[in-house]
Amino acid sequence: MSEQPIVNVVGDRVALGPLRRDLVPLYQRWRNDFYVQRTFGDLPAPITLEARAAWFEENATATDAHWFTIYAVDGWQPIGTTDLYEIDYRLGTARFGMLIGEASARGKGYGTETVRLMLDYAFTALGLHNVMLSVSEYNLAGRRAYEKAGFREIGRRRQADPMAGRRYDEVYMDCVATEFVSPVLSRVFVPDEPR
Repeated sequence: MSEQPIVNVVGDRVALGPLRRDLVPLYQRWRNDFYVQRTFGDLPAPITLEARAAWFEENATATDAHWFTIYAVDGWQPIGTTDLYEIDYRLGTARFGMLIGEASARGKGYGTETVRLMLDYAFTALGLHNVMLSVSEYNLAGRRAYEKAGFREIGRRRQADPMAGRRYDEVYMDCVATEFVSPVLSRVFVPDEPR
């Protein structure tokens, strides 16, 4: 894809834009990758196009979640999805999720920048105060990306995640607005200056 899609948040290397109906087959391909599925806590199972289309219809209009397609800015290739869900505006809390679906995009820092942009969106645009996630103990790349972006471990659910005949801890992490510096949106969400 060479033409720039609609995007809401643009970083140095990745940008975030709305989910797109025409990308449903791509979203399906990503979720059918067992390497991706293993980090979602799901049992490995095929995901049909119909199931992914239903997921799109539900999440493209959700009010308690905000979903984005992740693009590599160089070429505007879609490489994954990310979301804030279980958003509670009264408490100022949400949970975070991310999927880097394109294997060629993994290990290049796109995940870390995506996490930073999503925290910026949560804290600067939505005014939330605390974003939490859970990640499998064995998902070292995910944990590293989350830590580099500002998340800290806050606890574990011991041996709660089985994989390949072993049991691993589910690691809980969070980030709070007072410990985060906006990389992008603090330049957007400012009052107008008098002219």
